[in-house]
Amino acid sequence: MAYSTSDSGFFVESDEPRHPRISAKDAARILARNRQEMIANELSRLAGDEYLEDIMQHMRHMEDETLPDANLIDMQREIQWFMRPYLIDFLIEAHAAFALLPETLFLTVNLLDRYCSKRVVYKQHYQLVGCAALLIAAKYGDKKDRVPQINELNNMCCGLYDSGMFTQMEMHVLNTLEWTIGHPTVDFFTQLIVAEEADDREVEHMAAYLCEIALYHRDFVSTKPSIMARASLALARAILGQPEANDGEWDHDENVTVLALSQHLHQPSVTLSRKYSSQHFSRVSGKLSDFLAQQAAIARRAQGPPSPPAETTLSTKQSSIFSTPQKGHCAALGVADGYLTPPITPDGVCFGVADPMNKYVPPRCPVTPTPQPTGVPGFPQQSMQQYPSSTYAYDEYNAQQMVS
Repeated sequence: MAYSTSDSGFFVESDEPRHPRISAKDAARILARNRQEMIANELSRLAGDEYLEDIMQHMRHMEDETLPDANLIDMQREIQWFMRPYLIDFLIEAHAAFALLPETLFLTVNLLDRYCSKRVVYKQHYQLVGCAALLIAAKYGDKKDRVPQINELNNMCCGLYDSGMFTQMEMHVLNTLEWTIGHPTVDFFTQLIVAEEADDREVEHMAAYLCEIALYHRDFVSTKPSIMARASLALARAILGQPEANDGEWDHDENVTVLALSQHLHQPSVTLSRKYSSQHFSRVSGKLSDFLAQQAAIARRAQGPPSPPAETTLSTKQSSIFSTPQKGHCAALGVADGYLTPPITPDGVCFGVADPMNKYVPPRCPVTPTPQPTGVPGFPQQSMQQYPSSTYAYDEYNAQQMVS
């Protein structure tokens, strides 16, 4: 039995997509629009090349005007530098939870440091200032539908503050900074250098990882973003084994920044390491760990085998027991008979002795350590009903400080 039909394609299924027919007028309109976009893009490129020097000069001026001063933050009576990693962890996880732009994180930390260098901040308001800075930075450069809501931030803070306090602090930060929000972040200069040097995505992700590591440390609070961008890219190329694109214009500040940044890579934040262990960021945190382990192995091999301990006679041991102890080189290091002994009476500001007028005495170690991550490696996708663990760690620490 055979089927016959006048339409040969009636029983045949075609994989080709069926596009609706457009009229000649609509086709001409689409072609004209595409031509206008091409012309506009070319004019924008020509105008950008013409005004590039003026744009960079303006960015350099803004970079100097909006650079925070770490020495002024040192004068805070309650805010201490050991509190900073807790707040940066909280901001990084909030920034990732709302899927904000990379430059929003750097602008948030810049607004936070600029405010702390101009106003006295109580320790119970430190997280509130960070949330206000995140709100301002997100409204300044991010999409409107991704700007955090006050009730969402309040839930992330475990209801520690009233909703009205976020608005009041946001306005107070803006008035303190005289509504000067714009700041050329390190991400801006990194993109320019990457485009100029034609670096790949792996180098870009490694440089971003190094720049976010620098957010945790006081040494880089007053470092210019342009210097940090060049230093992080140079260090990223060295870690990944790629040739350095040195144009011979390196100055002393950039060399010092590269050296200082290389000394802060051994113990990155667990939250930040988890973020950059995903495939989206080329798993650069694991590559950095492998590089550091390889460098440590090379250093151990260069040192050679350890020298055997010197023999000690019985008379020497007896004299060391019955004779009057002398304060020698080993005593200065806290070593007695080869065993480390902690100092009995620590003194100095670094051991927590503060001004008698200041009731707050910082402990030698953070009160609430960041919990270890569990589960599948990689930065997890957080929902707004389940917030990161370090968020609760910060709020628990903050609540303890408020009670005290």
